[in-house]
Amino acid sequence: MSDLEDKGFLDIKIDSDIDLKNEIHELKVKKNAILLAHYYQTGDIQDIADFVGDSLQLSQKAADNNADIILFAGVHFMAETAKILSPQKKVLIPDLKAGCSLADSIPVADFIKFKENYSEYIVISYVNTTAEIKALSDVICTSSNAVKIVESFPKKQKIIFTPDRNLGNYINSKTNRNMVIWDGACHVHEQFSLEKILALKKENPDAKIIAHPECKKPILIVSDFIGSTAALLNFTIKDFSKKFIVATESGILYQMQKNCPEKIFIPAPPLDSTCGCNDCNFMKLNTLKKIYISLKYEQPEIFISEEIIKKAVIPIHKMLEISKK
Repeated sequence: MSDLEDKGFLDIKIDSDIDLKNEIHELKVKKNAILLAHYYQTGDIQDIADFVGDSLQLSQKAADNNADIILFAGVHFMAETAKILSPQKKVLIPDLKAGCSLADSIPVADFIKFKENYSEYIVISYVNTTAEIKALSDVICTSSNAVKIVESFPKKQKIIFTPDRNLGNYINSKTNRNMVIWDGACHVHEQFSLEKILALKKENPDAKIIAHPECKKPILIVSDFIGSTAALLNFTIKDFSKKFIVATESGILYQMQKNCPEKIFIPAPPLDSTCGCNDCNFMKLNTLKKIYISLKYEQPEIFISEEIIKKAVIPIHKMLEISKK
């Protein structure tokens, strides 16, 4: 780790009057860099990104661009996926501490032991996993294509699904499968309060409840629509309803409001908070200042061993090929 990375950016001083958006734009042009941002980033980051999307869209963009540098405003596993798909490019992430509770829920050593008990099973891993877990998988999926990926295999095929239990159980219900599911979860989607959501629905009877499939089953049962982040956005654009209660990370509300300024979007509240929204603390570690410094100094850089890249790229490419069909 370099001195710059060790400082964690917080100690690096920049002029208080600097126009960060303009400086970032100029650096992108000068260095032939592309800024990819997830929907869960703050609005100011989404506004300066070259591309904003969900995990599947970002994976596709990471595999198909002409940049020399990919700066990923997201979390660590997303930047890793970009590096796996474009190993010849320099991949940066604004804050190395931007991890993922779901990816952390499946330690490599534990999964290797777990996998030994299911020798006849293939492994379908959610994209929210480390490069090492992807290297142990047969195919990757995202919430956008998970059902399609699972249904691409014969009904008799035995499957291990990792690591999200809520998404895995949802897919089982949609496909009539009996996949063996790793017991992991996203700390954001686990925390939505059914009681508070129903209270909001009572106050707003004309609102539709929409939810990400990483949410717990009771939340999904009361939802009018279930889908990936991109699917939720598209639903709010196309649906005739004027009001929505949104059960996913609150960053997506920025794009929803941007696309439909005449509609009302209410963030579903978490269990243990007095605020009305549910943020991913990892996603929100990224800031314009960190993006500027990362691009200026070209750090922190994502490094993955050649061996892991060779293994992990196979299931990711398989996902991308199935998604095209």
